[in-house]
Amino acid sequence: MNIGVVSKLTSLSSKSIRLYEEKGLITPPARSESGYREYSDQHVQELNLISRAKNAGFSLIECKEFVELAHNPNRKSSEVKAKAQEKLHEVELKIRELKEIEKQLKQWVLTCPGDAGSKCPIIEELTK
Repeated sequence: MNIGVVSKLTSLSSKSIRLYEEKGLITPPARSESGYREYSDQHVQELNLISRAKNAGFSLIECKEFVELAHNPNRKSSEVKAKAQEKLHEVELKIRELKEIEKQLKQWVLTCPGDAGSKCPIIEELTK
């Protein structure tokens, strides 16, 4: 398969596919006599894994670890679960932080008159 076909099958751009190859996230594709990359079904599976893991918040390094685990017949599901639990903890922490930011912003919006005057409780709070 050429990169265009793989791009359609994975919904990833050619640029992303090349980046993942360059970073060593996927198995290096074979090259044709003319130097074009030749992708296999395995590459499609690896790229789909990376795409789905990224969408779940995993970094490229973590995605690479998932690809390696997918290829390891001796992997333990406990390893995979631990990675997912760690990411879940990070997401929960980020959500709590975002809720605090939301609370602060709502407070500022409520206290600011938003009129033509120069008195602004938001600026006053920020410059304390």
